[in-house]
Amino acid sequence: MSERKFAHHMLKEIFENPQAVRDTVMHRVSAGRDRVVLDDFQLRDEDLRKVQHIAILASGTSRHAGLAGKIMIQQLAGVRVEVDFASEAQYAGASCAKADLTIVITQSGETADTIAALAAAKASGAKTLAICNVVGAAIAKSADAVIYTHAGPEIAIASTKAFTAQLAALFLFAIYLGQLRGHLSDAEARKQIADLCTLPEILTRSLDTSARAEELAEKYFLASDFLFLGRGVHFPVALDGALKLKEVSYIHAEGYPAGEIKHGPYALVDATMPLVCLAGKDPSDPGSVLRYTMTLQNMRDVVERLGRVICVAVEGCDEVLKITNEVIFIPGAPELLLPMIEIVPLQFLAYYMALRRGLNVDSPRNLVKSVTSQ
Repeated sequence: MSERKFAHHMLKEIFENPQAVRDTVMHRVSAGRDRVVLDDFQLRDEDLRKVQHIAILASGTSRHAGLAGKIMIQQLAGVRVEVDFASEAQYAGASCAKADLTIVITQSGETADTIAALAAAKASGAKTLAICNVVGAAIAKSADAVIYTHAGPEIAIASTKAFTAQLAALFLFAIYLGQLRGHLSDAEARKQIADLCTLPEILTRSLDTSARAEELAEKYFLASDFLFLGRGVHFPVALDGALKLKEVSYIHAEGYPAGEIKHGPYALVDATMPLVCLAGKDPSDPGSVLRYTMTLQNMRDVVERLGRVICVAVEGCDEVLKITNEVIFIPGAPELLLPMIEIVPLQFLAYYMALRRGLNVDSPRNLVKSVTSQ
């Protein structure tokens, strides 16, 4: 069978999400799938066991990955994590000044703000870890340790597969740190690893959301504003969904914690502004079920105010159809893995919106792939 031809790099790279995660994960899992193996990791176990405070520094999409990574690390490793903008980290009072370990995240490894943030972290005495896609990049050489994402070349300016690979790398590190510190039992680690190893297959199924995203783009491409809502680990996905839409379709979009809509953004709700609500649910997680239930109520409130709601929900959650018919159903997964699945239809939505508006999908105006000046 001949290789599929894609009209744009961005579309090709969205379809490469499953392989990017597979290449990031599979060689870092033991044969028995009972522990994470970081063969080239240069931070000592005894240093990691002492870590009480982690700072994550990044910009753009990488920062959104860091926000989800914060929740992964806190839940699986029991370590306090703060996330800051890399561009702010070199100033007094930044979170890296108080951290035992600073993690910097960058696709290219050449981002000027993140390189400066790394220098500030090292000057503070923190151990440093880089999560990077490009082997031998400047930031990888400067950090004490590096986890390469192995997402492969990403040509389109809007980051897609690199984001999911960063999330996978952060999840791996969270398991590694949790097991090392005794916060995660061997049985719990085995389950988390097993769930992660199923993710490439689930992501392959999520690519079927392309057609539905294209339908919605056809309906909404003339909108001038969007609001993306998510709770907990879904909030960083809302941020990145909004960023993708801004980057490639030039539509103003904001990501918001779903509960915060009552604290101001309700004033914007009318029949002209679509809201994208991330209603992911893991039925085995009571916290996830509660967040889902509360997000449904947010959706109902928006509809009562004549707002237009697009929902990303897990297959089988048909109750969302009582609120809106504009639903993109995704395959289910444990709560901490859902961001890697939820982002796929949002990447498709941004792509098809830009395409319908006749824009340069791969090279949006004023943007570059790697920001090399501060």
